[in-house]
Amino acid sequence: MKISLGHNYYVYITTNKNKTVLYTGVTNDLHRRLWEHEQNAIPFRSKSFAGQYNAYHLIYYEHFVDIKEAIAREKEIKGWRREKKEALINNFNPGWKFLNDET
Repeated sequence: MKISLGHNYYVYITTNKNKTVLYTGVTNDLHRRLWEHEQNAIPFRSKSFAGQYNAYHLIYYEHFVDIKEAIAREKEIKGWRREKKEALINNFNPGWKFLNDET
């Protein structure tokens, strides 16, 4: 993971265990956000999308130093059809390996 001395923002995509759901988000603390998604997956904890669908397995991320660029990229990816998101993930992480422990 690339870390800057300045600000760090991440656009990321998570999925569930069976890789049938894709969730796109933006954060300034990827470790914390992944932990929050995992906590939201605990039954009766959260009604969030990622929590309802157990989408806490990281499969893609991009690093930014400008929050405006990160938010714009998140919105761009969220607007894509699933096929385009899959192509993005395949270029970055061809095996769709869960990256939670590598960040």
